[in-house]
Amino acid sequence: MVMLKLDSKFVACSFNPCYPFRSMFFLRFVHSITNSYQSILHSNQLLNGLSKSGQIDVARNLFDKMTKRDEYSWNTMISGYVNAGRLVEARELLNGFSSRSSITWSSLISGYCRFGCEDEAFGLFRSMRLEGQKPSQYTLGSILRVCSALCLIQNGKMIHGYVVKNGFESNVYVVTGLVDMYAKCRHVSEAEILFKGLAFDKGNHVLWTTMVTGYAQNGDGLKAIEFFCYMHAEGVESNQFTFPSILTACSAVSALCFGEQVHGCILRNGFGCNVYVQSALVDMYAKCGHLTSAKRVLENMDDDDVVSWNSMIVGCVRHGFEEEALLLFKKMHARNMKIDDYTFPSVLNCCIIGIIDAKSVHCLVIKTGFENYKLVSNAIVDMYAKTGELNCAYAVFEKMPEKDVISWTSLVTGYAQNGSHEKSLKIFRDMRIAWVNPDQFIVASILSACAELTLLVFGKQVHSDFIKSGLRSSLSVDNSLVTMYAKCGCLDDADAIFVSMHVRDVITWTALIVGYAQNGKGRHSLRFYDAMVSCGTKPDFITFIGLLFACSHAGLVDEGRAYFQQMKEIYGIKPGPEHYACMIDLFGRSGKLNEAEEILNQMEVKPDATVWKALLAACRVHGNLELGERAATNLFQLEPMNAMPYVMLSNMYSAARKWDAAAKIRRLMKSKGIVKEPGCSWIEMNSKVHTFSSEDRGHPREAEIYSKIDEIIVRIKEAGYVPDMNFSLHDMDKEGMEVGLAYHSEKLAVAFGLLASPPGASIRIFKNLRVCGDCHSAMKYISGIFARHIILRDSNCFHHFREGKCSCGDYW
Repeated sequence: MVMLKLDSKFVACSFNPCYPFRSMFFLRFVHSITNSYQSILHSNQLLNGLSKSGQIDVARNLFDKMTKRDEYSWNTMISGYVNAGRLVEARELLNGFSSRSSITWSSLISGYCRFGCEDEAFGLFRSMRLEGQKPSQYTLGSILRVCSALCLIQNGKMIHGYVVKNGFESNVYVVTGLVDMYAKCRHVSEAEILFKGLAFDKGNHVLWTTMVTGYAQNGDGLKAIEFFCYMHAEGVESNQFTFPSILTACSAVSALCFGEQVHGCILRNGFGCNVYVQSALVDMYAKCGHLTSAKRVLENMDDDDVVSWNSMIVGCVRHGFEEEALLLFKKMHARNMKIDDYTFPSVLNCCIIGIIDAKSVHCLVIKTGFENYKLVSNAIVDMYAKTGELNCAYAVFEKMPEKDVISWTSLVTGYAQNGSHEKSLKIFRDMRIAWVNPDQFIVASILSACAELTLLVFGKQVHSDFIKSGLRSSLSVDNSLVTMYAKCGCLDDADAIFVSMHVRDVITWTALIVGYAQNGKGRHSLRFYDAMVSCGTKPDFITFIGLLFACSHAGLVDEGRAYFQQMKEIYGIKPGPEHYACMIDLFGRSGKLNEAEEILNQMEVKPDATVWKALLAACRVHGNLELGERAATNLFQLEPMNAMPYVMLSNMYSAARKWDAAAKIRRLMKSKGIVKEPGCSWIEMNSKVHTFSSEDRGHPREAEIYSKIDEIIVRIKEAGYVPDMNFSLHDMDKEGMEVGLAYHSEKLAVAFGLLASPPGASIRIFKNLRVCGDCHSAMKYISGIFARHIILRDSNCFHHFREGKCSCGDYW
């Protein structure tokens, strides 16, 4: 049977009296077909109207009752389901349609793409091709858009291959989709190659806009500006989509002058009243710090656009005008503007500097229903963490229905910056258990916490995990790695990271300067300082603390004086208490107590506890009781519950044989409830920490340890070791004093290290207090006799004992 394709023209001709084939039989035939045709046409019109008006169930009822359906009927019903988001029913209908065409497939594929069901969309695309249907440009455009939105670069490349094989490479619509896909998937160089290789007219403003947007979104503002200039040179006009992208690029590179030129171009082209363009102008001016121009554009806007107001508030906060930001926020509130989840984070930043009560803003967040928005919750956690309200930060964090890496980073960083390093490590562990992958910011924070706690093994695990993650390193991560390895006594590893860095700043150099100083290599610190200055990096407040610390621990008095003068006269840095403490320590260690007292009296700032502690320590070493009493008296006032000045002054009285004065100090301590922090040492073996206190008998291997101690003492005495009774208890006989010295916590730790580690392995010991002179002497002998590298980190610095010598040169 021959099927006739009827249209309105054919029907009209058939009823024309002049039509050559007009006969009664033919007229009856045409009449019957026409009635059927008009019936389908009418039903399709109804079906289309119902689908577009959202009455899908009524449309389906009509569809089911239609005695005859054509391809248009099926496609209309499938499109109706797709537009309503009822994709499962659309798919079922597709499966029941035997004569489906590429239009049918494209409709359903577009729907799955629109609703983010990328796997199903690609599955349908494969099924369509297997059925022999050729995708249209619109099908390919839909698939490429989902690749762009979800950064599915591999799928996008597969579609690119199909485009080339099937002759779509000359289709502007499809190629524009490919360029957009590569740009949004951060493969903008491939997008540029594709753009430059176009064989057809490049005057298409959509293509140019796609390239400008791609560079802007990939952080290459300069390249976006370059392309924008090429675009105008080619005579291609910009539109309301091009201008916001180029203004974003200007913001990224702070190209204020070029942004002002673009503003002129906008006005000439008649886009000055477009709300999206105006919003981009406000954002550009605000980010470039030209707040007056930003405010002028904002005030000239016909409508109150929340995005523009948010940009203005962010700009004010970023450039230190927090009060102006709060005023704008109040105006938004007064004008009944619809505040969104991007408004509150900037306002919450104002709480950090204390110009508005944090909890009042938090209450407003709850009242307006934004407490469960992730962006806002993250900002609240960050705000509480930065203001030291860690319990509040944790409470908000716990109530968050969904947490991302930013949520965890805010909490971990907050605890680390407030000195709760162990807690920050526990939260980081919980994050990894929750299968949240860390980013550069949290890695930098957790490495800093490892540095403060000198947790070398954990720090190495974090470093290894970061390398395996494939994330690009950043300056903050590299700086944290240098600091962590230096503070853990691994200078070779710190050096290796330093050498591998392509970009270094003052923090990088300072980390090495301080690291070498703390590890007893002060002269190396000075060489690094010279190299830093030679490469044009300007030292800061912290750099000079490291330098002066290096000089004080290496006995470099003249160099220390010179750096102290340089700091003030060349770099204009006003000395703080930390610098004065280093200078007093420098003079005190060298026995120049008169100069130490002189610089104390010349201080431009009020001496703090650090200064008086440095002076008291120097007085103890050199037996200056009068000056020591002055330092201790000031410490009693500044830190009344700190046992250190009481203990040191009592020991100075005992050394001077002023037993009554020493007893008086001890009674004073007891009456105030002040307890000396007990000395302890710890060592990590096989992922387990072993802690020892003086004369500790609680370790499972106690007998072996004490037997090893006896062996050690015998062997080091044979080599020339003489116990230093100045570091023993003075109310015991000589034998008791020797036994007491032998069982100090660091000697117990090194004995265990010799027992538990393989021959020749390094032994790493940590102590909460400063190592005593007797143990320092003993460690030198032990390192030589047992051929071990002993790394002892006390409260002051690292001691590297090798072959009978210490890195500090006995100057600590």
